[in-house]
Amino acid sequence: MSYLFTSESVSEGHPDKVSDQISDAMLDEFLKHDPNSKVACETFCTTGLVVVGGEISSEGEGKVKVDSIVRETVKNIGYTKASYKFDSESCAVLSAMHEQSGDIQQGVVEGKGLHKEQGAGDQGMMFGYATNETESLIPITLELSHLILREMADIRKEGKVMKYLGPDSKSQVTVEYNDRGKPVSVHTIVVSTQHDDFDEEAAMLAQIKKDVQEIVLKRVLKKLPTRARRLFGRGWQERLILHVNPTGKFVIGGPHGDVGLTGRKIIVDTYGGRGAHGGGAFSGKDSSKVDRSAAYAARHVAKNLVAAGVCDQALVQVAYAIGVADPVSLYVNTYKTSKVWLDGKKLNDGEISTKVAELFDMRPAAIVARFGLKNPVFLETAAYGHFGRNSEKKEVEVYYKGDGVKEKDGKLYKKVETFAWEKLDKVDELIKVLELDDVPTLEDSAY
Repeated sequence: MSYLFTSESVSEGHPDKVSDQISDAMLDEFLKHDPNSKVACETFCTTGLVVVGGEISSEGEGKVKVDSIVRETVKNIGYTKASYKFDSESCAVLSAMHEQSGDIQQGVVEGKGLHKEQGAGDQGMMFGYATNETESLIPITLELSHLILREMADIRKEGKVMKYLGPDSKSQVTVEYNDRGKPVSVHTIVVSTQHDDFDEEAAMLAQIKKDVQEIVLKRVLKKLPTRARRLFGRGWQERLILHVNPTGKFVIGGPHGDVGLTGRKIIVDTYGGRGAHGGGAFSGKDSSKVDRSAAYAARHVAKNLVAAGVCDQALVQVAYAIGVADPVSLYVNTYKTSKVWLDGKKLNDGEISTKVAELFDMRPAAIVARFGLKNPVFLETAAYGHFGRNSEKKEVEVYYKGDGVKEKDGKLYKKVETFAWEKLDKVDELIKVLELDDVPTLEDSAY
C-alpha cells in the first residue's frame, strides 16, 4: 500500500538556526587559535539580544572577540535592518563562558584520567543513515526541503526578484511512496517565509504564492537530477498541493518573532525524520563530543554501505561510555535490503555489523583524525543540514603555527576539508571484504 512521508527544513534566518550558526562560528574561531580547543557553546537570541554561554578550554581564551563573531554571523545571515528588531549593528551581545570541568576534561584528553586513549566526551548512542533514493544518499523529502530554502536564500541575497523576502523561512515536503517504499511523486509542499509588509494582505498572499511557484520551484527543478525531477511530473503546477504562508502575514520573524536556542533543530540537521536520532545536538560542540563526531562517523559508514551496493538503505548505531575509547556497541540495520552473500549464504545484519566494526575505527581519536575535525570546518554545517553535502578542500586563516600551517602575505593558513564524512572512500574496501560482484548504480535502483 502506498503512503506519504514528510520532512521539513528551516532557513539560516530561523531563530534556532541563527543560534546554531553563532555557536559554530564561536567553535571555529577557537579552533583557529587552538586546534585542541574543547568547546561547548550555547546561544540564546531574542529581540535585540544574543547571549553566548558554555564551557571552554582553549589557548584562544581571551583572544576570541565574542562580540565581533556574533555580529559578523548575524550580518552574513541577513539581519541588517532595524525593522527586524534584531540586527547585527544594534543587538546587545552578552558572554557567559567559563572553563570546562576538569572532571570531564581528564576523560577526553589522551593520557589523562583512568585510560591512556582519548575517551568519548559523554555516554550515549549516535545514529547514521543513508538511502539510495537520492544521489546524496539522504531522503528525497529532506533534500527537496533544504534545496527550496537554499534557493530562497540565494534569491534574497541576489536582490533582483522577490525583494520583499526576509531571512526567516521554513519549508516542508511530502512525497508519495509506493508499496515497495520507492518515491512516486511530490504530493505537497509547504513554504512559510518572512516578508516585508504589504498594503493589502490578499494581494500579498497571491504574489508570494505565485513567486514561490514560478520563481523558486522552477529554479529548484533546474538543479534536480532527472530521476528526482520526474517526481514532479507533467503539469505539476496544477497537480501539486502548495501551501504558501498558510497563516497569512509573516512580517514579524527571526529572533524577534520567536526565541532562538542552539540545538533545537536536530531532525532538520540529520535525516528529516528517517532512520533514528540519539538525541544529541551538534552545533557548538568540538569533536571530542561524540554526539557530533560519532554521528558524522556513523553517517560515513551508512553512506559507504549504500554506495557500495551492500543495501538500499542503512541505519548505523554506535554507543559509548564516557571516558572510554572503544564503542560499547556497533549495530547495522539494512531494513531487509541486504544484498551480501558469502559462502553461499546471505549475511544477516549482525554479521554485516561485525564486518563493519573490523573495517571502520570508531574510537573518538580515530574519527577526529579521519575527518580532520580539529580544523575550523563547522560553521558551514549549521544551516541546511550536516549531511548530503559535498566535501570541499579550502584554505582558512589560522592563528597558530603547527603541522600543515603555511605563511602567506604575513598571515597563517591551513588547508582543511569540509564535510569529509560525506566521502565515499571506503566503497572499494567494502566491495573487497564483502566479496560484492555486481555493484548497482543509483540508476539501477531508480524509482
